[in-house]
Amino acid sequence: MNNKIYQKRRNTLARQIHAKSGGGIAVISTAPELARNRDSEFPYRHDSDFFYLTGFEEPGATLVMEVNCSGKDYKLQSHLFCRPKDTEREIWDGIRLGPDAAPAVLGVEFAYSNQELDHKLGELLADQDAVYIRLAESAEADRRLRHWMKKVRGQARAGINPPSEFHDVEALIHEMRLFKDAHEVETMRRAAAISARAHIRAMQACKPGLREYQLEAELLHEFRNSGAQSVAYNSIVAGGANSCILHYRAGSTELRSGELCLIDAGCELDGYASDITRTFPVNGKFTGPQRALYDITLAAQEVAVAMTKPGNTFMQPHEAALKVLTQGLLDEKLLKLSELGSLENAIETGAYRRFYMHRTSHWLGMDVHDVGSYREQSNSSSKEEKPWRILKNGMVITIEPGLYVRPADDIDEAFWNIGIRIEDDAVINDSGCELISRGAPVKADEIEAIMKNA
Repeated sequence: MNNKIYQKRRNTLARQIHAKSGGGIAVISTAPELARNRDSEFPYRHDSDFFYLTGFEEPGATLVMEVNCSGKDYKLQSHLFCRPKDTEREIWDGIRLGPDAAPAVLGVEFAYSNQELDHKLGELLADQDAVYIRLAESAEADRRLRHWMKKVRGQARAGINPPSEFHDVEALIHEMRLFKDAHEVETMRRAAAISARAHIRAMQACKPGLREYQLEAELLHEFRNSGAQSVAYNSIVAGGANSCILHYRAGSTELRSGELCLIDAGCELDGYASDITRTFPVNGKFTGPQRALYDITLAAQEVAVAMTKPGNTFMQPHEAALKVLTQGLLDEKLLKLSELGSLENAIETGAYRRFYMHRTSHWLGMDVHDVGSYREQSNSSSKEEKPWRILKNGMVITIEPGLYVRPADDIDEAFWNIGIRIEDDAVINDSGCELISRGAPVKADEIEAIMKNA
């Protein structure tokens, strides 16, 4: 583990706390374990904010950052509370790092058993002006904070004062996480490459008569065989009419010749997500209507990619894609120009939403729908809507236009149950953006060729 990466992040956070409050205490806990049934837990996954600052993946841990003034600068001391070494539990559940080894491995100044958290927080919060925590995180978190504050207030006769300011630590961490460093981008490239291979594997395995879950198994095999620890989200493998259900889970539906299969799937590697969607014909050959809508969707993605660059807003790629999609719907008579009058009116009235009901992008990072405000940050108290975020180097977004046509009396039956989405992961850079997921073919002819030569 390169603990200097995490030390640097903690110092960046400490610098912001110093600038905002002059100093204070930040408390960030990792995610709890969750029971799956009476005698087993769900596979454990750390809290993203906690991992971002520590690189530590064990449950039962809390990071406490003590930021004190040192002249015009600050002094940071990081305290980690983790599970103590326990021979009996390690036999059953695996080796624990333990407090003794934590400072050297994680680069923190102090480490303790998590059983000491309540006692030590009473000490660390004494005479601190500000506390940085997750506000309104949970009833349990609120209870623990009240308990810690009660301990500090109980020392009032000794001249010790409790904190008087409470700030949302997530607002600071999430703004940091929005911008990926070189280490993060490289990890995301590797995750995207694994996911791209998984999509190719699924395309090559696909044939009429298979079930959706069998293609999901191909994805999972490639993810784990390539070293990814998990899926980044529940894989969507949607055949036929299911392709028009945005968050459909891979089920037991039979994949039929003449229909499409939409796969939205990505692995998680070393804490970072990938997110790729490809749509392909089950029998390896697009029908005329399928190909028409596919080419429209791909053209929409291409214009969105061209608009994904520093200086443009988060919404500009979506607006560019929306024009192409809506014009395509008019060209294919799925929207009636005679009724709507113009492309502009079709967009203004939202007529397209029948076939395209989601935005074209979202942030991507440690979480598949990653953190960070989509609006520009401002210290103003004005209630006016803030402008959309300006894209900058180091941001990572998805670009995922789609079209979804459900059966209806006013729709040509040839288009029924065609659901298409094309999604890639884009890193904003000086030249515009880098599509790190294009290891998976995206052009219709390329998809057909890969499936034919499987």
